[in-house]
Amino acid sequence: MRKVFYVSASLIALGSLAACTTPGASDAPDVYSSNEINQAQAATVVNILAVLPARVNEDNSANQQTASNVGTVLGAVGGALLGGLAFHGGYGGAALGAAGGGLLGSAAGATQPVSVLVQGVSITYTVGAGTQPMNSVEVGQLCQFHAGQGIMVTNGPGVTRIQPNAVCPPPSTKA
Repeated sequence: MRKVFYVSASLIALGSLAACTTPGASDAPDVYSSNEINQAQAATVVNILAVLPARVNEDNSANQQTASNVGTVLGAVGGALLGGLAFHGGYGGAALGAAGGGLLGSAAGATQPVSVLVQGVSITYTVGAGTQPMNSVEVGQLCQFHAGQGIMVTNGPGVTRIQPNAVCPPPSTKA
């Protein structure tokens, strides 16, 4: 019985880790895909007028699918183990347990939201003196940006990536 518990606990821990990704992290202005590196990209010096908090609605469907898949596998394994134990090692009980556990695990995994709100910033800026203020919303933290000069990278029509012009303080480590 202890062996069943340890195997189940290990599978649950591994499954939980497999579903851990941070929605929005890849959309931060200082994150580049492999086809954007070692490439010339237009850069413009901007005057950042204001940095305000914002929330960005990010797609979470990949995490939802991962959680559903992991739930299916873990539910099927757990159900098979419990079904086999309940029916004293019979294959029928294990099969029923696996089917039921897989369905329940998949349903539990599908409860992950399709979209999530992540921390972002709304940056109001101008390009040159006397120009109309513009706004760009970026995934990031307030401490990464401040009023003053900044760099905006454009890698497509209408795409703005205002680069962080400040560094967040490291998290405090209290003993």
